[in-house]
Amino acid sequence: MFGRDGFVVSDSAREEGSAFPTAISTTQPFDPGAGLDCHVLILNRNYMAIRVTNAKRAFSLLYRDLAEVVHVEDGQYLSYDFEGWREVSALKQRFEPDQHDWVRTIRFSLAVPRIIRLTLYDRLPAKGVRLNRRNIFARDENHCQYCGQRFATSELSLDHVVPRSQNGKTTWENIVCCCLKCNVKKGGRTPEQAGLTLITKPIKPRRSPVLSIQLSKTRYRSWKQFLDHAYWHVELK
Repeated sequence: MFGRDGFVVSDSAREEGSAFPTAISTTQPFDPGAGLDCHVLILNRNYMAIRVTNAKRAFSLLYRDLAEVVHVEDGQYLSYDFEGWREVSALKQRFEPDQHDWVRTIRFSLAVPRIIRLTLYDRLPAKGVRLNRRNIFARDENHCQYCGQRFATSELSLDHVVPRSQNGKTTWENIVCCCLKCNVKKGGRTPEQAGLTLITKPIKPRRSPVLSIQLSKTRYRSWKQFLDHAYWHVELK
């Protein structure tokens, strides 16, 4: 079943009240492209950053009129609903296609927005950075904190600097990335007991380490305007 001018919407998606993101027919002879996996910053209605999502979810919110695109151009904030962004995308595809990520449908293409604003949601963002495996790997940039080498995530583990067997706590200041070789060498000992040295002192980051990685990329530089010092404590997922 077809939705708005070329969007293929499955019956199940229509019944659930969703459309674009989960409803592109797998039987259609086209590839929506990798743009659906790009990151999009979500603001609440008061323009406060609350989290990061993927383009797939962002387009779902836009299509259902639950959000609008916030586009930063020449220092100005411009807002577009779904249809307005479709028109802007047509111009961008014609004049600056290499400056954007794209999602392609049967009849047209859409530029992936970098920022969207929820039009009804006004809750404040949660505070604090979650202590989890992904954020620790991002904080330590996949470097073993004992030998200093960089490894794939699958080749790293998490190590309690002061082992739990010695009353070590599960905190930002006591957990680091560790390669398998160094982990075996350290065992259930402190670095000093094992003859190892930490290359950096583990600390709790002021902002999401994953977000920091995204901000280092040119494509997400427009996010910085919405992430001043008052929002660095926001937990972004």
